[in-house]
Amino acid sequence: MRIRSPAAERNAEPLRLVLSRVLPASGLVLEVSSGGGQHAEHMARALPGITWQPSDIDEQALDSIAETVAEAGLGNLRPPVRLDATWDQWPVERADAVVCVNMVHIAPWEAALGLMAGAARLLAPGGPLVTYGPYRFSGQFTAPSNQAFDRSLRARDPSWGVRDVDDLAAAAARAGLGLEEVVPMPANNHVLVFRREG
Repeated sequence: MRIRSPAAERNAEPLRLVLSRVLPASGLVLEVSSGGGQHAEHMARALPGITWQPSDIDEQALDSIAETVAEAGLGNLRPPVRLDATWDQWPVERADAVVCVNMVHIAPWEAALGLMAGAARLLAPGGPLVTYGPYRFSGQFTAPSNQAFDRSLRARDPSWGVRDVDDLAAAAARAGLGLEEVVPMPANNHVLVFRREG
């Protein structure tokens, strides 16, 4: 059964506007933690020069993505692969870009570290890692709603929470990625654009 998220519907087009600017015009994009597959379908349809590789760790999500891919019938949208960001080896060996939407706050910190390390392994110098979600900046929340969201996340799982951009940038730097751009988005979210360093 396809998983549909109202939030994914709302943010797909604002996200596309950023991705169309920062992603390469062609090549393979690995999406880490694709959820139900809504963004994968939207981006593959909107950016026909790119081959989109969705992935997830969750069985229900993988089933939803597979159904989405089959129904979309797009030549540039691949079937999903199982991927845990913390794995030392990913099922994709190289990518021209890596995209991760709304994962790092709903996962242990080790998943964010794994995302940085994995992206650094896959990307050539200059290749982008693009993340999206709510973030803190130097310890500060951008809105009371994000602070409340952080409390609710940590109540569900103490290893979850809204991450600080300073911490993410430091982890990225250790992996060989530099934070290039921070883009404000609707609903108190941001896009972070990292680049694989030479």
